[in-house]
Amino acid sequence: MSFRQRLTQFGCRAAVFAAGLGLAVVQPVQADSKVTLGDPSLTAGIPGEGPLKPAEIRAWLANPENHVTLEVELPKGLDAGKGNIFIPDNNPITRAKVELGRQLYFEPRLSSDGTISCASCHDPAQGYGANTQFGVGVGGQQGGRNSPVAYNRLLSREQFWDGRAATLEDQAVGPIANAIEMGNSHAACVETLGKIPGYKAQFDAIFEDGLTIDNVGKALATFERVLVTGPTPYDYENDLRNFKKLFADDLEDLDALREDDPDLYAQYMALVKATTEQPMSASAKSGMTLFAGKANCAACHAGANFADEQYHNLGVGMQAAKPDLGRFDVTKEDKDRGAFKTPTLRNVALSPPFMHDGSQKTLEEVVEWYNIGGHKNKWLSDKMKPLNLTDQEKKDVVAFMTEGLTGDFPKVEVGRLPQ
Repeated sequence: MSFRQRLTQFGCRAAVFAAGLGLAVVQPVQADSKVTLGDPSLTAGIPGEGPLKPAEIRAWLANPENHVTLEVELPKGLDAGKGNIFIPDNNPITRAKVELGRQLYFEPRLSSDGTISCASCHDPAQGYGANTQFGVGVGGQQGGRNSPVAYNRLLSREQFWDGRAATLEDQAVGPIANAIEMGNSHAACVETLGKIPGYKAQFDAIFEDGLTIDNVGKALATFERVLVTGPTPYDYENDLRNFKKLFADDLEDLDALREDDPDLYAQYMALVKATTEQPMSASAKSGMTLFAGKANCAACHAGANFADEQYHNLGVGMQAAKPDLGRFDVTKEDKDRGAFKTPTLRNVALSPPFMHDGSQKTLEEVVEWYNIGGHKNKWLSDKMKPLNLTDQEKKDVVAFMTEGLTGDFPKVEVGRLPQ
């Protein structure tokens, strides 16, 4: 086997690339391929300060560990949805690809006038959404839908409110050529990136076919797939509740349990400690019960990501003379008129306003909308019915979403772009 083949076997085409530039080649090593998403090393960027210099990029690309295909695991809470992870076979996750995607995510030069990046509408400081009713693109143009959040996307296949993008890769390049978003063309975008040595070097090292719009989408999608929410107070409280149900008899006498089964006792005390360190108020705990019961939220906001990944007509915007028909415009099936994809409720409190049209400014408004059963129309989901929640119950549901479902985001370097 040739030297180049051995490097390729270890996922190190970049080492060959670096050698061609006269750099020292880092010898292949067996890197740990397992990583829990949320690990800050994934999104911390290439070490250093200020704009990325060509030498820094070449050194990064020359390290074989950055090209090893990663086996990803989900953080606590979200890990219950590991069966829904979708990573295309032709776009495995590597550290080098995550880093390239990170740069592109914050890169305004993807747009026609150099003012709009992905982060303009999906800002980490605004819950990976935007605190505006509609997305705002080049020249201050506004779309007709609220910016959906960009995290926990590896648990979803179809993207956008109407699911018109079959994959995250397709979604990632859509806004580039949208006239009121980035206002660019794919060809012009690729031409611009090709004139920036740092980007050209990375695409050549990471992808067999170098810099193409498809590979721009692959890099962006890879970065977005590692943006996940961390454990929330709900995740700890839910573990404790389930433990209490499973071992109710054993927990009746803790002194006896400590004596008879110290391991089980230790597990219980660890769960209690965790809920103490990640507390939920009495109101939020009540809201947690209502969420899965009287409030009927879990009918759609189900599973580890609190989203069923389905499309529902909630009556939002249906009173307009010409309502946005959502999923219908993709499928042309009557059942999909006015239906939009269920968003995740993890970290939902960090990204107002809400609903596909950004018409509801607060979670209180959202809960009230569900409480009245939405706006009646021919295609209203059968899950939308008046809830008859009391004022206190509505407050409790909001408390649960605000306190119970808010966790940490990964620490992400938002600067450090190629010169």
